[in-house]
Amino acid sequence: MAKNKTTKTAKKPSTKPEKAENPLKVGQKAPAFSALADSGEKVSSKDLKGKSYVLYFYPKNMTPGCTIEAQDFQKALPNFKKKNVEVIGVSKDSVDRHLKFKDKYDLKFTLISDEDGKVCEKFGVWRMKSFMGRKFLGIVRTTFVVDKTGTIVALFDEVKVKDHVKEVLALL
Repeated sequence: MAKNKTTKTAKKPSTKPEKAENPLKVGQKAPAFSALADSGEKVSSKDLKGKSYVLYFYPKNMTPGCTIEAQDFQKALPNFKKKNVEVIGVSKDSVDRHLKFKDKYDLKFTLISDEDGKVCEKFGVWRMKSFMGRKFLGIVRTTFVVDKTGTIVALFDEVKVKDHVKEVLALL
């Protein structure tokens, strides 16, 4: 995995909630986490020790942007596997909703259910958002690339879906 290549990294958090950026930075250890996967079993950062992985956070299953992003990761999955990098998606959807999403789009990578939002909070993706003049808390689409030592080697904050997966692969 390429080291010194990074993407948009977090800067000092803004005083405006709708403009807040991710507090995590490239070079930091990824936060410890544990949550239920679509398999119904717990997945934790301890389970991933010694493995490189992409942890991508997205707002909601079955929505247009999230579906495109998941399909793009699925299409590129053989390339991630060749580089020994696991792909894991995280949203606040239930395990059942993840299973329906995986089945409908034939997704072969792990989806983590973070219904209580603890993983989202640890990774700084649960933030104030604005849409059509309405402000609300939600998941800001964010992707982390974590190396075998558990260090964040790339951080994509406020992801735009188009060509995102290609950008992630280019770093590996």
